[in-house]
Amino acid sequence: MLNFGVPIPFVSHLGFTLHRMAQGESELHYEAAPEHLNSFEVTHGGATMTLLDVTMATAARSETPDHGVVTIEMKTSFMQAARGPLVAKGRLLHRTASMAFTEASVYDAQGRLCSHATGTFKYVRRALDPATGQPLKSISSD
Repeated sequence: MLNFGVPIPFVSHLGFTLHRMAQGESELHYEAAPEHLNSFEVTHGGATMTLLDVTMATAARSETPDHGVVTIEMKTSFMQAARGPLVAKGRLLHRTASMAFTEASVYDAQGRLCSHATGTFKYVRRALDPATGQPLKSISSD
């Protein structure tokens, strides 16, 4: 299992794990905890959208891990309920110096497509701590 390069408290809370972040691609795994389910006892759409968002952001960052990204826009389609362990796969479709265009899909344990999203992200440089060279929590837009 890989790490995201910086701590992301909400991602840690949800329990996403990173399995691939290379060459414009990403793969994350997730199994919803009981408190992440909706009233039908399937993964809540908000948790699924967060999984798609993070999967696309990770694909965007895979070629420039020293930069962060912020979501500019995202469109999500839900095809069927997401049950059990989920696998999300993301892909960087195109990038410019400041923008990334991505897509991601979520699959259930049987490999069925549950949801798909496209997203646009803006690259932002992370401010570094001069003493340690480690990323600070704040970001720089220049």
